[in-house]
Amino acid sequence: MLSKRIIVCLDVREGMTTKGIKFLENVDVGDPVAMARDYYEQGVDELVFYDITASSEKRDIILDVVNAVARNIFIPFSVGGGIRSLDDMYRVLDAGAEKISVNSPAVLDPGLIAEGARRFGSQCVVLGMDAKRVTPTKRIPSGYEVWINGGRTPMGIDAVAWARQAEDLGAGEVCLNSIDADGTEEGYELTVTRLITDALSIPVIASGGAGKPEHLKDVFLKGGADAALIASMVHYRRYTVGEIKSCLAGSGIPVREYIG
Repeated sequence: MLSKRIIVCLDVREGMTTKGIKFLENVDVGDPVAMARDYYEQGVDELVFYDITASSEKRDIILDVVNAVARNIFIPFSVGGGIRSLDDMYRVLDAGAEKISVNSPAVLDPGLIAEGARRFGSQCVVLGMDAKRVTPTKRIPSGYEVWINGGRTPMGIDAVAWARQAEDLGAGEVCLNSIDADGTEEGYELTVTRLITDALSIPVIASGGAGKPEHLKDVFLKGGADAALIASMVHYRRYTVGEIKSCLAGSGIPVREYIG
């Protein structure tokens, strides 16, 4: 088994890291630059920075904060939110990101994935996807629907079909967030994670629901995820990244050793 990645997610709103439950009741939890530096020093494998209201507010991403984070860490760094064009992608990469995460704009214009992959390489392009459990229909046979605009707008698109299309268009990995599990700290949504990992040949990052190290173990072993996104469990200082990695290693899950 290849080493599993631990990725901390910084949801940023109005320049502050924020956390909510199922995209609601967000509260500010700290300065994203200071938090990014702290998690880097704890040994996290990667960081993800989401400007969570850029798409819904139809504005550009906050590049000054992206640049400040990039100057303080030396690990892979993915940025998403409000990226609607190749020029947006270039500006984000120029600000210091290694990867671009496209979500709502890619659903509205799938060609954005292909254009980004051709211009910058598939390794730079991450499909961010928010999926919600629904009653299976002919249009949504998996029972998981894609939503956009921060979980505000259902699209009538099957999550598994959309993930496959994104891979065909050139996405290098998929970050799958379960709206049902988001912020609950009750565990990842393993069913949709398994559906997506079985359908794709590119890496899948599981997101939404982590509350304790056992949840990461489950999403790696039962869900088949290649990486796990975490937020609340470290933002509220219930665990350090090192403690999580130690627990996983003790359970036989290969993780990347941190050498400070």
